[in-house]
Amino acid sequence: MTTQPPSHAMTATERKAAAALASVFGLRMLGLFLILPVMAIYAPLYPDYQPWLVGLAIGAYGLTQAFLQIPLGMLSDRIGRRPVIVGGLLLFALGSVVAAMADTLTGVIIGRALQGTGAIAAAILALAADVSRDEQRAKVMATIGMCIGLAFALALVLGPALGGIIGLRGLFWVTAVSALLGIAVLLLFLPKVVTRSSSRDIVPVRAELRGLVTQPQLLRLNLGVFVLHACLTAWFVAIPTLLTASGLTIAEHAWIYLPTLVASIAIMVPLLIIAARKNVQVPFFRLAIGLLMIAVAMVVFSHTTWLWLAVALVIFFAGFNYLEASLPALLTRMAPAGSKGSASGIYATFQFSGAFAGGVLGGLVGQYYGNPGIGIFCLLLLVCWGCVTLGMRVHSQHKNLAFNTTSLDATKAELLVSRITALAGIEEARVVVAESMAYVKVDQREYDAQALDALLQEFQS
Repeated sequence: MTTQPPSHAMTATERKAAAALASVFGLRMLGLFLILPVMAIYAPLYPDYQPWLVGLAIGAYGLTQAFLQIPLGMLSDRIGRRPVIVGGLLLFALGSVVAAMADTLTGVIIGRALQGTGAIAAAILALAADVSRDEQRAKVMATIGMCIGLAFALALVLGPALGGIIGLRGLFWVTAVSALLGIAVLLLFLPKVVTRSSSRDIVPVRAELRGLVTQPQLLRLNLGVFVLHACLTAWFVAIPTLLTASGLTIAEHAWIYLPTLVASIAIMVPLLIIAARKNVQVPFFRLAIGLLMIAVAMVVFSHTTWLWLAVALVIFFAGFNYLEASLPALLTRMAPAGSKGSASGIYATFQFSGAFAGGVLGGLVGQYYGNPGIGIFCLLLLVCWGCVTLGMRVHSQHKNLAFNTTSLDATKAELLVSRITALAGIEEARVVVAESMAYVKVDQREYDAQALDALLQEFQS
């Protein structure tokens, strides 16, 4: 007789799937971010160089990502995850080749925009849900999230190091190869699964999008991630040239980014732990925004030696990494029951729109007002964000749960919702008849898990 693994342990299939999907996502993000720390340095070599085009080249991928993130997630429910992911990676590779072969900065921008059309994040997350059990899904998602963070860190180090050897064109060829490697990993190592219609907690639902855009607490998070990524891309219009002006070669930039990232993580992790234990997420959230302000102000209003820039980078990345980790967690808590997929799709759209806007506006401001102007632009954005957080409310004990149900008609579904919401500690409940799923938001301090399980079993009998 075959022994089933305990529910708290991932199966071999789940571990293999998590590693494969994390690798695919990480290779793609590595390719996107590789040029971030070097574009501003190599752009003047193109005959049509203008400062504002630098920002557009850095952020162009964000525009196409923003437009296609939600539609491709929905498309993966119709035609399958693998075709969407493979197609997206092929588009990413094509964009990389176009950028590598471009003789003008305009051609690089077109290539970057093509890279962004491979908007496969929602499809990968949906596939992660397909290949994992409910109780193991968080581990699979966490593995993917860690790989994205690692890809960003590696890109900041490898971009300058490789750029000094193979140049910008070579970096784009590397990104093309990374996309093809991603396809190989997907096809060779990901376990075969039967694609199913995804949970509302994974893929966006068209009918929910308009209402969620204007939900006040979610809007604060969406505006926040817009500002965060706008500041990131605008920051990298200025920082690489400042490092070069301080006397460092391109290859030496890597030895600035590596220790500053490590130091920033050493600051960020304790902040996350303290905020969670003491339930002070909002004050620490504002503290992280303040760290970004301090870092930008250090660059704008002081003489920038390489050591001073390194200190500013530590402070900037400590704030950035804290917010980058906190925002999705807050989104999970604030999203209505059964709407996390739609809320996440809107969040991603704001995120990539911010990357595009920050690159374009940072480049324009830099053309007319130089690097100090870019810094002041970022400071103004961060001040506005700080004001937006004044109405933020975080219910740290809220948690979204999802349960399989038997086939219910509309009448029984309504009765189940009314019975669930009558239980202590239940904030919201939704039963989706077409999916045979119940989505429940609970207050972990008050709700009775056994009572909820007993009620659901009653309707399954």
